Amino acid sequence: MQELNLKANKREIAGKKYSKQLHKKGMIPANIYGGKEDNLMIEITAKDLHPLLYTDKVYFVNIDVDGEVTKCIKKEEQFHPVTDEILHVDFLRIYDDKKVKLYVPIHLTGFSKGVKAGGHLFQMKRYLRIEAFPKDVPDFLEIDVTDLNLGKSLKIEELKFENITILEPSSDVVALVKLTRAAMSEADSGTPEEKEAPEGEEE
Repeated sequence: MQELNLKANKREIAGKKYSKQLHKKGMIPANIYGGKEDNLMIEITAKDLHPLLYTDKVYFVNIDVDGEVTKCIKKEEQFHPVTDEILHVDFLRIYDDKKVKLYVPIHLTGFSKGVKAGGHLFQMKRYLRIEAFPKDVPDFLEIDVTDLNLGKSLKIEELKFENITILEPSSDVVALVKLTRAAMSEADSGTPEEKEAPEGEEE
């Protein structure tokens, strides 16, 4: 899991009026929650947050507040509905001896049998919510779809990762291969693909 180092200042004042003042200075209000420590209000330079917010990567974030570093994950962010300006960010403290829950991106690998036969691969999920100790959290979850045939789907219940628990409904579909018109024409003409039952096509 990649890490990102940020510097922040303690924030004593809350409220929309003060937040607007911070935004004018290029600063963003944020909070650090979790653990036995008190919630901490901070402010961070907006441009320093860009690598964390405008990416599909997931980071552990080391926040240095007046020389004291806290290890966190990004919990939630708020953007302006019109300008997409960063308005606020919440962070959650994490600890090496406690499992953390977070979303991790999915990378599909392999050239599926269904695609070779003329189907189209659809990725139904881009992220999976998992639970694991910080040391076991990967940069991404690699899922091989090589054996995925025409009309077939890959569900959560079929996935297994070492030291990781997937916190998603077992019946949820991660990826599927749908029949294209070309593939159906080949099936009608008596090609071997006609034996592939189109299960999961409507999932």
